[in-house]
Amino acid sequence: MTKKSKLTTPAWITEGYDSPADYAKAKGEKPKEKKKGKTFKVKRCPECDSDKIEVVGGEKPEWKCNKCGYKGLDVKEEELTEEEFMKYLDEKGEEVA
Repeated sequence: MTKKSKLTTPAWITEGYDSPADYAKAKGEKPKEKKKGKTFKVKRCPECDSDKIEVVGGEKPEWKCNKCGYKGLDVKEEELTEEEFMKYLDEKGEEVA
């Protein structure tokens, strides 16, 4: 049986803020704006910005880029609206039904 990792409490809660927006404001950051409608998340390699990235199994799952060979725990994540996602798929050459 594999050991499950523990969840961590977000910093905005541990530091006593009421919301992530309040936390971001106090830290001088812009709060993330939610996009309206359906959104899609695209993962990208932090080294070469390729979307040819996959999870490699193991005790601690890692990300592996099939383009540049990057292996690590962090990847970039981009949130796209439905329109942006459809454009992304068209540019990539994927068929859209």
